Amino acid sequence: MSIGIWISLIAYFALMIGIGIYAYRKSTDSSEEYVLGGRNLHPAVAALSAGASDMSGWLLLGLPGALYAAGLVEAWIGIGLFLGALANWIIVAPRLREQTERYGNALTIPSFLANRFPSQATTLRVVSALVIVVFFAVYTASGLVGGGKLVQSAFDGNYQFGVWLTLGVVLCYTVVGGFLAVSLTDFVQGCIMMLALIVMPLVVLYAGEGGGFDQAAETLSGVEDFSLSLTQGLTAIGWLSAVTWGLGYFGQPHIIVRFMAVRSVPAVATARNIGMTWMFISLIGAVGVGILGRAYVERNGVSVEDSETIFIVLADLLFHPLVTGFLYAALLAAIMSTVSSQLLVSSSSLAEDFYRLFFRRDASETEIVNVGRLAVVAVGVVAAFIAGDPESQVLGLVANAWAGFGAAFGPLIILSLTWKRMNGYGAVAGLGTGAVVVGLWIWAGWNSEFLGGPGVYEIIPGFIAAFAAIVGVSLATGESDEYRAMPAE
Repeated sequence: MSIGIWISLIAYFALMIGIGIYAYRKSTDSSEEYVLGGRNLHPAVAALSAGASDMSGWLLLGLPGALYAAGLVEAWIGIGLFLGALANWIIVAPRLREQTERYGNALTIPSFLANRFPSQATTLRVVSALVIVVFFAVYTASGLVGGGKLVQSAFDGNYQFGVWLTLGVVLCYTVVGGFLAVSLTDFVQGCIMMLALIVMPLVVLYAGEGGGFDQAAETLSGVEDFSLSLTQGLTAIGWLSAVTWGLGYFGQPHIIVRFMAVRSVPAVATARNIGMTWMFISLIGAVGVGILGRAYVERNGVSVEDSETIFIVLADLLFHPLVTGFLYAALLAAIMSTVSSQLLVSSSSLAEDFYRLFFRRDASETEIVNVGRLAVVAVGVVAAFIAGDPESQVLGLVANAWAGFGAAFGPLIILSLTWKRMNGYGAVAGLGTGAVVVGLWIWAGWNSEFLGGPGVYEIIPGFIAAFAAIVGVSLATGESDEYRAMPAE
């Protein structure tokens, strides 16, 4: 491999570890600092941290790969995600920032739910923490799969080595620097990702002979099972399954925890504007990589064995080694930003919602921080073993975990922030119902085939069932007095 690529990658790794050391010196003295950065994130850092931790390797591997394989119809997932993210910033972000601090200065989602519904505090804390740890182990595995594929495809290396290398670098700065390190590295990684997604489609569009939009469209018009139409071959169920990805945003702990850490409620609006602009540009770039990459491959007779590696293939073929190294760093940034966020949220739940609750209620701040560090390593190792199969598809793993969180936590978070009649019994019912329905739907295979037709994405039945369970059980068990019993605004 070229020395230029190594120079770029080593510089990137050094920057990430350097940020971790800075964060260690700045913000790891207490659990609030280690878990939430002292609730003092700049709006731009919170916005790009939420975006980078959200998109992961899916943005540079999964989405371009889906578009490369089938065409523009796969863009409906991106459209649904954009609308869902916007609604999340508007509905959840300002309320969660204010209420998590007001309800006992909750540092994790499980502790917020326990404080919001004290009648079912222990049950909510334990069940929600279990859901977080289990689903995040799978979700984190999807990121490590991306790291393994990068090493295997770009460097002709060993897939397993790529998985463990990715995990090792992430652990270096996450264990040391905590939330501030994760957020600052996310900010840098988000900038790298967006720049890469601007540069690559433009270069691919005009690379080689016969470049340009008209030529690309003409090339793609002759490709079998590929279309530049948003609707060709799209069924109503297929469309619904794609756009409802956006429902998942309301229940993603690694994203909404950023809302809890913004330095003030008024700063949320600024963060929202920055974050949505970043997301729009990045999604357009990812669509461009998939569609224009397919045109380039067809025009030049390039062989691509795995559609999810189209970003890697183009980076290797079309750019100077220094730039190729930067593009590889962008892919690693997408992967690592999400993995680090997920590991930190999982470890926070294990430390705050298990260790402190059941083993050491009087544990010191230093002890809790150290337990959190050990938990980061433990969850990471479990995820690496889950990611052991090199045939794993990034988009498939993400889809399952995204649906699990979206259905289990989405209705629960929305209603706990907005509906005063919701009570603890309804909260427990919704949390359990959402997780169980998603699991059963996947187990039955109905996300692949349903009633003889196309599959229905599991988040749809899970979200509806959880929402109905919360409302039905809350109304059936009487009006809640828990909301009125908490401190006034």
